[in-house]
Amino acid sequence: MISLIIRRLAAVVGMLFVISIITFGIFFAAPNDPASLTCGRECTVETLEANRIAMGLDKPITVQYANMVKGLFTDRYYPDDPVLRERAPETVVVCEAPCLGYSFLKQKEVSSLVADALPVTVSLALGAFVLWMIVGVGAGVLAATRRGSWIDRGLVGAALIGYSLPTFFVGLLFLTFISIRWGWLPIPYYTPFVEDPLAWATGLILPWSALAVVLAAGYVRLSRAYMIESLGEDYIRTARAKGVRERSITVKHALRASLTPVITMAGLDLGGLLGGMIVTEQIFGLRGLGQLAIDAVTNVDLPVIVAVVLIAATAYTLANLAVDLIYGIIDPRVRHA
Repeated sequence: MISLIIRRLAAVVGMLFVISIITFGIFFAAPNDPASLTCGRECTVETLEANRIAMGLDKPITVQYANMVKGLFTDRYYPDDPVLRERAPETVVVCEAPCLGYSFLKQKEVSSLVADALPVTVSLALGAFVLWMIVGVGAGVLAATRRGSWIDRGLVGAALIGYSLPTFFVGLLFLTFISIRWGWLPIPYYTPFVEDPLAWATGLILPWSALAVVLAAGYVRLSRAYMIESLGEDYIRTARAKGVRERSITVKHALRASLTPVITMAGLDLGGLLGGMIVTEQIFGLRGLGQLAIDAVTNVDLPVIVAVVLIAATAYTLANLAVDLIYGIIDPRVRHA
């Protein structure tokens, strides 16, 4: 298991390194001048050159990339001029490590903007993940064990309906009726978990439910299909012939064998949600990474865009790392692959 973890961690580091180079190249090494996006039509030659120096764009592209990576471990300065830092330190912006860049449009460190938005997105993603996994996998297992019954048909039919509904429609439906018209739940809001766990859950239960309705539908169908396949295997018939309890057969043997594709799908979905939920955050008025990305793209705020892209890529990569490690727990053969 230790060798599996080491191999996967090395692969993650290499992948993130390649992703960071590609992302930096797309936004900062492209033919256009990133400094021209900082002042719009009012740019003069002098202003353009000053902004280029302030952002560090006057240096070679390799030095710019090295400074970006170095900023994750040490403080960065804008402009990065030792003489200016000594003579006029008040004119130099200090971005404390870990520095993801500096937004000159918002006059804030990108890391502070991400720190404000990331807890909202993580809370939305993890809460919805727990909800849709419990509902989706539980309903799929129930449908498989009651194959051909009215319970099976009802759950599969409900899953098909949920799968066909877009997230924005379910979100608007829940917000309009459940919160505004009927008042069963409050209009969504975010409270940090450490301040008040109950308020944290109460304020996010509606977007959790909206996401779970759409995402759980796919897990019902997937779990049901693989559970039916597992329940038809020879070792299941052998276990029944030996008198093993049906509940133990379902949970310990069939469910464990059918979890591999479910975990794969769950890792991809969770990674996507952690990268930012633009539609859900927009509908419920929650300022997470999705809303931060919209603002950055609208205002062409390149440092923020690069940071959000790298965070999304990191979330996908770490989610896949978690999937690989869980494979090693479920299936011992994976540890030696």
